[in-house]
Amino acid sequence: MAKAELTKIPVSQMVIGLTVKLPLSWTKHPFFRSKVKLEKQVQIEMIKGLDVSFVYLISGHDLLPKIDDHIETEQTDAVVPQEVDSRTLAKKSMRVSQQRFVKSVNDSRTVFGKIVSDPEGAYREAATLVEDLVDSLYESETPHLTLVGSGEADVSVTQHGISVAVLAMMIAHTLSLSKKEVRDIALGSLFHDIGKLKVPEAIRRKRGELTDHENNFLKMHPNFGYDMLNRTGLFPEAMLDIVLHHHEFIDGSGFPDHLSEAKILLTTQIVSLANDYETLLHQYQTPQIALGILFKNHSSKHSDKLISVLVKILGIYPPGAIVRLTDGNIAKVMMTTVDVKQPHVWSCHVSGAEPSFRFLINEDVQVEEVIKLDELTEGAIKTLQANSPISFYFNNFNQ
Repeated sequence: MAKAELTKIPVSQMVIGLTVKLPLSWTKHPFFRSKVKLEKQVQIEMIKGLDVSFVYLISGHDLLPKIDDHIETEQTDAVVPQEVDSRTLAKKSMRVSQQRFVKSVNDSRTVFGKIVSDPEGAYREAATLVEDLVDSLYESETPHLTLVGSGEADVSVTQHGISVAVLAMMIAHTLSLSKKEVRDIALGSLFHDIGKLKVPEAIRRKRGELTDHENNFLKMHPNFGYDMLNRTGLFPEAMLDIVLHHHEFIDGSGFPDHLSEAKILLTTQIVSLANDYETLLHQYQTPQIALGILFKNHSSKHSDKLISVLVKILGIYPPGAIVRLTDGNIAKVMMTTVDVKQPHVWSCHVSGAEPSFRFLINEDVQVEEVIKLDELTEGAIKTLQANSPISFYFNNFNQ
């Protein structure tokens, strides 16, 4: 007898209580098996973040009501320690954020490669990428930041663009800007540094101090990017303004036009701040030092309100921060939480031994203090990957 074909349903129709099978190999998704019993909303959100439009329905309310009743009883009667379940789901949600980040960087790289040869194709793919980012942002009413990376020693233009987009979109979300404005911010952030591709690589990758000539050439990248995108006639004005003016500051000290606050669009101001912080972060490697430099030397360049929002989003201990815990261990903050002193962390002994992912919300342990990289042992630096570049992505795990 031929085996009955499984029923396909769109991912939009998934609800808690169904058991579904993913049309992917186990290496392409963050679950332990391709067959997933949907017990929590976060599982549904993670599947929606994968590169699939449908799933196979194994069992559910309409197909097998008796099995479904059993599932409901099992959920009611089974005693599952909440901290174990939460820790597992938090780890999976961070894996999904990492996967989405890498996919976004790769998609952005593809878009950059088409902008000259196939501008209409590039625009369509960029619009799709923006919608993916917007969907990820609005999956939850209270999105958080999680630490992500590409595994590369240097941060690429596209990787930087995605991370800036995430920070800027989070600021816009906190300020309750419209979805149109959020989309403009996302699109402008993705492309804000595309003009750097017209700057000689020897200048872009130079480790030492740039000469005046080299610095002036580099400062032309907003104009290069604007001209490249504007000639396509496809991109919205607000997005083009971000590309041209993402280095403008409210005190008039920016470039290329030395604009004052009244002449800089709010959406552009938001990207300018996110870009400035990201640049400092890559320069100093530590979130707190970057924030300290922003406060000390750059506070006049951005509005107090926007800086306050950025601080609120990053939290006291931003993702990537190296901290000491009250139990004596050290850790790298992986994801912000509602309780700023109890983030999700990757922890180890001061020697680097006994590494583990920890869900501090479910422990009687808090962050005690931030520590500097030069205070770490070599073992701890290796275990925590303390020298790896820091980038951000949305995480919608509800603690």
